[in-house]
Amino acid sequence: MNTIVTGLQWGDEGKGKVVDYLTEEADVVIRGQGGNNAGHTVIARGTKYVLHLLPSGILWDDKLNVIGNGVVVDPVGLVAEIAKVEAQGVSITPEKLLISDRAHVVLPFHKELDAAREASLGDQKIGTTKRGIGPTYADKINRCGLRMADLLNESFAHEQIARRVVDANEILVKYDLPTFTAEQVIAEVYAAFERLRPHVTNTIPPLHKAWKEGKVLLFEGAQGTLLDIDFGTYPFVTSSNTTAGGSCTGSGLPPTSVQRVIGVCKAYTTRVGSGPFPTGDEGLSEYLHGLGREFGATTGRPRGCGWLDTVLLRFACMVNGVTDLAVTNVDGLDAYDTLQICTHYEVDGERHDLPPACRAAWDKAVPVYETLPGWKSDTTGCTEYSQLPENAKAYLTRFAELCGAPVSFVGVGPDRAQTLVV
Repeated sequence: MNTIVTGLQWGDEGKGKVVDYLTEEADVVIRGQGGNNAGHTVIARGTKYVLHLLPSGILWDDKLNVIGNGVVVDPVGLVAEIAKVEAQGVSITPEKLLISDRAHVVLPFHKELDAAREASLGDQKIGTTKRGIGPTYADKINRCGLRMADLLNESFAHEQIARRVVDANEILVKYDLPTFTAEQVIAEVYAAFERLRPHVTNTIPPLHKAWKEGKVLLFEGAQGTLLDIDFGTYPFVTSSNTTAGGSCTGSGLPPTSVQRVIGVCKAYTTRVGSGPFPTGDEGLSEYLHGLGREFGATTGRPRGCGWLDTVLLRFACMVNGVTDLAVTNVDGLDAYDTLQICTHYEVDGERHDLPPACRAAWDKAVPVYETLPGWKSDTTGCTEYSQLPENAKAYLTRFAELCGAPVSFVGVGPDRAQTLVV
């Protein structure tokens, strides 16, 4: 089956591990949105790989990996990532990695524009990674962006960069941030682009060819549903459609090419950055941070942690059309006597089974919990679902009931082998 893997929370759910696990049966792995603000950690054969723009299938020798048109590509960041992964023994060739010529380019001044935007918001900061993602998508929508194909035409690219630098500098000066010259931007971008040039192509024909030939396609989502520009906790969201639909618009493959949507979520809830977090719990955060867990792969920032929120997951399953759940980090709850699951919110005395769109309602949302017994047992050694403690299985059964989708995969540790099929 052709499969979309998408995050159901605020990102950081463990999608990279799930994609890596599923890649064994896939022929093509595709990224369709986001940029290097994403961070997917994969541990394979005892080695830890942190991927930002490269699809997780890059760790396999016989798979085609595609960075689609919906991704915003930082050439400098991607070249650095390629170098790091190659130093770990992974070969990256044009036969193995294709980059869409329609993907937009993150330019050096976009990162400073990101910082300027955050500064302008004061105490309403979004909490971006300041990787320039939002400003690049804004240029795309404003129709003044630069695409990878434009870099192949150097005189045109130079002209466009020179024009855009003038506008960017006007904003940066206001916030006492570094300004740029066109020559500086061109030199930095092209130094990296030369490494990428052999990989840049029209990716739509090879993707459609693979689909028509019956090859197995795996779409790797970045970030999570609650960061989706339309369906997330707006305005504390990213700048792309992180839901299943974004995999189609971001790759040029139609919805009819997909048979399965796997929604990835943790056995609890985490989020990074600003915005509402109804089930956030300081005690759970301190416990997980004390284990050395829940620090961002991209920024290193500690994630806020909280109890499982099925109000959000129920909605995420709906808008993504989730057919299967992959629940990760079950082992993070191994030490608890009792566990809390948020079944609904109360806002001004009114029950909400789905997240509100009204910003003011989030400030008043009170989570209503159901208490389940913990399992007080180490699950990391389990190699089959049947070996899980009965209370862990009961927790996952209730999880599925409240979300409206079956649990098909369970993660009990970071390694590829610590994935249980239900």
